[in-house]
Amino acid sequence: MNAAPADQIRLLDVQNLDVRLTQLAHRRKNLPELAELQTLEADLTQQRDLLVAAQTEESDTSREQTKAEQDVDQVRQRAARDQKRLDSGAVASPKDLESLQRELASLAKRQGDLEDVVLEVMERREGAQERVRELTSRVEAIQAKVDDATARRDAAHAEIDAEVATVNKERELTVADIPEALVTLYDRIRTKQGGIGAARLYQRRCEGCRLELDITELNDVRAAAADTVVRCENCSRILVRTPDSGL
Repeated sequence: MNAAPADQIRLLDVQNLDVRLTQLAHRRKNLPELAELQTLEADLTQQRDLLVAAQTEESDTSREQTKAEQDVDQVRQRAARDQKRLDSGAVASPKDLESLQRELASLAKRQGDLEDVVLEVMERREGAQERVRELTSRVEAIQAKVDDATARRDAAHAEIDAEVATVNKERELTVADIPEALVTLYDRIRTKQGGIGAARLYQRRCEGCRLELDITELNDVRAAAADTVVRCENCSRILVRTPDSGL
């Protein structure tokens, strides 16, 4: 393939722009905020799960406390009715009187046991409520960090995307002045060679593969016409000759 020396040199400008685009893509993919968000979101998920468990426990103990208090109230009401019968003198039979007194004693013990249950449930509920408050505070604090990191990530993305747009526009303008066949060859090589399709020959060394050309290769390059598109024998990239090539 043949192309004017100036067009071949402009290909190096395209290569520099493509390198910059690759760097920007790498930067976008590896922003520190991304790793920070990954850690924060994992922590947030864990704390939210703990919060749900604490809220569930608080809800369960609330129902348990209500049930225990209702049981106490039922025993208390029954004891009050029995005590009223006892105080009214309506129970005349000694046997019935003894039975009523035994029942009152039993109800008093039952009420005491149930009140102990209420206290135990209340303690567990207060513990669950404290955990809910603590975990809610943790979740809110982590969420604030997530929001901050997200804002910083989005700002970095916007900055990078703006630069990508600028570089793409500059590349478009640069490519417009280069023969299409040369650009097509360059793009094909660049895809196969890890993003580098054209390299400068500097001081007898290919800047694509960083290898110095041997004497036979140098002689072939020296003998090639100025408009011949030369390829590196080692990496197959387009080798662009400049005044610093050492020929």
